[in-house]
Amino acid sequence: MLSPKTAAKKLGVFLPATPAEFQEAQISRTALMELQENPPEWLTSLRREGPHPRDEVARRLGVSNSALARGGVSDSMTTAEIKALLEEMPEWLVVERDKHAPGTGVKPGTAVGERPASSTSRPNDVADDEDDELL
Repeated sequence: MLSPKTAAKKLGVFLPATPAEFQEAQISRTALMELQENPPEWLTSLRREGPHPRDEVARRLGVSNSALARGGVSDSMTTAEIKALLEEMPEWLVVERDKHAPGTGVKPGTAVGERPASSTSRPNDVADDEDDELL
């Protein structure tokens, strides 16, 4: 059995926007699979219009969850709010999308709060010795 919070996360929806009966009941894995394969109208509508959970907002904007916090974005947004933000394209969003997009030339570890990337790599002989110990 899954908690409503876990089931909502697996379905990619914002728990407070789900129907009360979903929020109050434990969900079996079978019921979860049924919701994924044959989503009811409320689930289809939530996925299409939102409000969307933070992970989904970050994915749709092309940034990380941390970038949303730095940008002052709330925990959830509707599809219309996301589209408006993409049309407006504030400076923080441009910067965060450049950091998040692979192959942009931005060095890893340059975002505020990130650990700097290690400039030294381990020699191959050290890695091989450790692999031998695991055998």
